[in-house]
Amino acid sequence: MAKFRYRMQSILDIKSKMETQAKMEFGQAQSRLLEEQEKLEQLFQRKEAYLEEGRKLRLKSLKVQELRDNEYAMARIEEFILAQQENVQKAEDAVEAAREKLKEVMMERKTHEKLREKAFEQFMKDENARESKEVDELTSYTYGQKRG
Repeated sequence: MAKFRYRMQSILDIKSKMETQAKMEFGQAQSRLLEEQEKLEQLFQRKEAYLEEGRKLRLKSLKVQELRDNEYAMARIEEFILAQQENVQKAEDAVEAAREKLKEVMMERKTHEKLREKAFEQFMKDENARESKEVDELTSYTYGQKRG
């Protein structure tokens, strides 16, 4: 029996490597998103701490400088939160882009695997037909030898 050789195996191998790379990029993008979300959560916690500090300052004594410092800190943390929300959005966009790329690469690999399967099926049909022909020829030869 002949050995099956898929003529586009190198392309299939490349597609598999591209899929692996896309999976890694997707994982990195997700990791980056989680980091950005954690930073945002920390900023929200800091904001909550400043709010609590402001409440306490207003209850015990009215020191103007401490109140101003607290207000300034609140304003700055709001700026940081807005900037971090933009970073989170960018990270989400990067995750979505990586997901789309991965989806596309996976589809290409699966398409090539289907082509390989069909080529193998055709190879098996051809091989079975060849073997059947050889058996028929052998049978005819054997039958001819017995008659002669």
